Amino acid sequence: MSIRVLFICHGNICRSTLAQSVFTHKVVSQGLSAHFLIDSAATSTEEIGNPPHRGTVNKLRKVGIPLVPHRARQVTWADYEKFDYIIGMDSANIRNLNRMLKGDPEGKIYKFLTFAGSDRDIADPWYTGDFDATYEDVLEGCVGFLAYLKEQGQI
Repeated sequence: MSIRVLFICHGNICRSTLAQSVFTHKVVSQGLSAHFLIDSAATSTEEIGNPPHRGTVNKLRKVGIPLVPHRARQVTWADYEKFDYIIGMDSANIRNLNRMLKGDPEGKIYKFLTFAGSDRDIADPWYTGDFDATYEDVLEGCVGFLAYLKEQGQI
């Protein structure tokens, strides 16, 4: 049985692709890759088809985490049916996801840092330029999410 995880941000070039790469790296390094399907998507259409932001690419390179090849795409209802966890980076993503995905009838939408015991948003480095802070938040979310899955007996 695989755990299907979809990371979401506004444009799918900064935070969600960073989370996809960091989480994939953590899963692979712990020998758990057979248990997961990991992807990312956007709530908007602004960046569709674009690769991850150079700030995301540079930060991953700096910390030695491989970039998962990806092109920005928008989340769809088919994604809702396919994925078990749809994880938004901030409150605006969660609002948009609930609107786009029929009010989340199966309870699949989560705010990323809630897995780390926080209600904080992950700041968008598109606006802040601070990919270091975004990486630290994403890492905290990934560690918390893996701990949550272990506590739930899913891995």
